[in-house]
Amino acid sequence: MSSGTPAGPGAGAPDLSGRRVLVTGAGSGIGAACARRLAAAGAAVDVLDLNAGAAEEVAAGIGGRAVVADLADPDVLERVCAETAAHADVVVNNAGLQHVARLEEFPPDRFALILRVMLEAPFRLVRAALPHMYAQGWGRIVNVSSVHGLRASPHKAAYVAAKHGLEGLSKVIALEGGPHGVTSNTICPAYVRTQLVQGQIADQARANGIGEDEVVSRIMLTQPSVKRLIEPAEVAELAAFLCSGAAGFANGSAYVLDGGWTAR
Repeated sequence: MSSGTPAGPGAGAPDLSGRRVLVTGAGSGIGAACARRLAAAGAAVDVLDLNAGAAEEVAAGIGGRAVVADLADPDVLERVCAETAAHADVVVNNAGLQHVARLEEFPPDRFALILRVMLEAPFRLVRAALPHMYAQGWGRIVNVSSVHGLRASPHKAAYVAAKHGLEGLSKVIALEGGPHGVTSNTICPAYVRTQLVQGQIADQARANGIGEDEVVSRIMLTQPSVKRLIEPAEVAELAAFLCSGAAGFANGSAYVLDGGWTAR
C-alpha cells in the first residue's frame, strides 16, 4: 500500500506479513522489544547487535536472523548495508551508547564514536535501503531518538548532538521519501528501563556529586510529570503503529513519550 492510499477498516493493526525488517541494537532493551513486536506483526526480522549471544537469543525467540556487527567499523557497516539494509522494507535505527562527562573532560574519541554509531550509521543504512523501498513504492524508517533529541542536558554532549542530528536526518528522509511511499519518523522517549540507562547511574552520580540512589529521583524523573521509567515495550508499540496502515500519513514527525517533560 502506498503512502497515498487512505487507511481502510482495520488498518490500525500493523500487518507486516512478507516484509523484512532491520532493527539495530536489537539484542536488548528497546531494540529487542521492537524486534519482538514487529515479528509478532508478521515481519521477518534481522536482529542486528554488537553482542553475538544477545542477537542470536532474540533472533531465535522470534524466528528472525541474527546479524552481528559493529556499526562503528566502516568496513563492517558497508557489508551490512549491502547484504542486509539494501533488502529491508523497514529500518529501525535504535543502536546507541552513552558517555556522561563534563564537556571539558569529554574524550574526543568517545564523542566521535557516538556520532558514528548514532548518526552516521543510520544515514548509511537508510541510504542503502532507499533504492529498494523506492522501487516497490513502500518503506518505513523509524528512528529511535530521545527527549534529548529535542532538549539538552548537561554532561551528554555527544549523545545530545547525535540525537539532534538524527532528528534532522529523519526529516530530510521524510521529505525525500514521501513521494516514493517511504515515511520517516522519530520516537523520543524519556528514560527507558534499559541497560543503557542503568549504566548511566554511576556516571550521573559522579558528574553531579550525588549518591547513586538519588540519580533516578533527582535527575531522571525530575522533568516528567509521570514519575516512572518507560518500559521498552511501550516504545515498541509506537514503532509498530508507525509501520501500520493507519500511520501512512505520519511523516517527518517526532513522537514524544516523555511523561510531560517537554510540556514544560
